[in-house]
Amino acid sequence: MRKQSLTHEDFLEIKKKAENRPIAEIDNLIDDAVFRIERFAKNKKFAFSWSGGKDSLALQYVCEMAGISDCVLGVSQLEYPAFMKWVTNNMPEGLSVINTGFGLQQILKKPELLFPQNATLAAMWFKNVQHKAQAQYYKQHDLDGIILGRRYEDGNFCGRDGNDFYTSRGVLRYSPIATWTHFDIFSVLHAKGIEEPPFYKWPRGYRCGTHPWAARQWCESELHGWREVYQIDPDIVHEMADFFKGAKRVCVEYSGM
Repeated sequence: MRKQSLTHEDFLEIKKKAENRPIAEIDNLIDDAVFRIERFAKNKKFAFSWSGGKDSLALQYVCEMAGISDCVLGVSQLEYPAFMKWVTNNMPEGLSVINTGFGLQQILKKPELLFPQNATLAAMWFKNVQHKAQAQYYKQHDLDGIILGRRYEDGNFCGRDGNDFYTSRGVLRYSPIATWTHFDIFSVLHAKGIEEPPFYKWPRGYRCGTHPWAARQWCESELHGWREVYQIDPDIVHEMADFFKGAKRVCVEYSGM
């Protein structure tokens, strides 16, 4: 079932069930992914994309098991400080962080980018943050391919004709866990004791996933977005009150509580 149709509570239920999965099933799942990565990347230079989210943490585990440790994280100018602190304390040894500079100025020029209300607008964030960083890293390190944690159950495009890879703008992207389910992801994280980032304890955490705060999806309105961000980090909203009327209004709302 796609992320868009699941609530945070739905994910919590799946996570709880995953804790009881037999370890033999989980190890078989991991072994299969490691085998396919080793076969696909044999005698080639690959790295993986890392976001700190649950899927990329599972991807990190199987990639490192397959001998691939270099990876890239694309960030914007509008990340949650708590997330960046978590990244600093939990980043893979081979991680390179690329700030693409996408942020406040782009929103001021195109206000609908704030708390994007449709897939097209959300895609602009992915294009200008994650995809831009991946392409830059790909070129800088002269890679043959980059490994992603994209999955069909999330509604992601992973490849054509049943393949889990595709080439776009000269970048070969391979998704070895494309067929994994949410249940599979949670099973691996639980079995291997992998810590999740703070995102998942925040409002609608599992539904929204990792994201720059301004790219927060599925908000009922701009004010709804600001209110959720305020619950996560009031300092962000206070800082943005000089630029957005909605942020200023929410600051006033909470100051009177």
